[in-house]
Amino acid sequence: MFRFEHPEFLYALVVLPLILVLYFYRQNWRKKARKRFGEINLVDKLIPNISKTKPVSKLILSLTGLFFIIIACANPQIGTRLEEVKREGVDIIIALDVSNSMKAQDIRPSRLERSKQAISRLIDQLQNDRIGMIVFAGQAYVQLPITSDYAAAKLFLGSIDTDIIPTQGTCIGCAIDLAVESYVGNDNKHKALIIITDGENHEEDAVESAKKAHAEGVIIHTIGMGSPEGAPIPVIRNGQSDFLKDNEGNTVITKLETLTLERIAAEGKGQFIQASNGDDGLSSVLASINKMQKKSFGTKQFTDYEDRFQYFLAAGLLLLLIEFTITNKRSKIIQNMDLFHEKRVK
Repeated sequence: MFRFEHPEFLYALVVLPLILVLYFYRQNWRKKARKRFGEINLVDKLIPNISKTKPVSKLILSLTGLFFIIIACANPQIGTRLEEVKREGVDIIIALDVSNSMKAQDIRPSRLERSKQAISRLIDQLQNDRIGMIVFAGQAYVQLPITSDYAAAKLFLGSIDTDIIPTQGTCIGCAIDLAVESYVGNDNKHKALIIITDGENHEEDAVESAKKAHAEGVIIHTIGMGSPEGAPIPVIRNGQSDFLKDNEGNTVITKLETLTLERIAAEGKGQFIQASNGDDGLSSVLASINKMQKKSFGTKQFTDYEDRFQYFLAAGLLLLLIEFTITNKRSKIIQNMDLFHEKRVK
């Protein structure tokens, strides 16, 4: 297991391209200054001892040395001992609607992107809970099985888009049924399901599925992502932005449908929250989940880590030392190797 103890130091890496830009800016300024002084070829003959390649070598050594030192400051570590750690928490599954209507932009930047941002913030607030993700449209699929690996959850979250499921629609019931099958353990508590959708359910079994899920101990919360006024659905046609139209050429307006989501939350003994541009609702849902009874479970994780910063620090300092000892003057050996000088015949 590899990790950085202080990953915030990695932000300093942005300095390296800035140094590179400043270097080329300075070289360009010097070149223009030499042109103003005189013909470049003549100016070069006036300073024959100055090397053209050594400054580039010194730059490469400096940047590489700084790179290794920044990595050393972040302190890379390698896990050496894997142990089972006992935790107490709730199993949370997030079912995210990825139908095309989630592209609508009545919630900025879009319903789907705002949902992903909210889920990412929720993951940051989790401590001992386990999380899983389901995506659904016309069908439902497990995007991430229940896990305590929050980094993996964010990784899988980033890959979610509307084209991840080929079948369009909004089968909320399918997502609920799949979530019930995805929970770990047979106990009838410690389970929470968060459904994030615009509510345009195209199936009739969602409320019934919610009733069965609650009988299995699942508390269901629903978050309506959208507005009652609705918004058009952006599409790309022939490389140009447009809006989805029906068979008669009218622009399709997708509206938030709250009735089904309210009924699902009521059957699941959870909350229904209508998201807005100011509040996505997940903070309120998480507060309710934190009040639930916790269950104890064991997870495998690395408990001992060994520092590896010293190798990067040594390499960085060595490269900077080499850079310091190199001058901009040409080597005397190269100066004496005048291979293209024609000897005069007496």
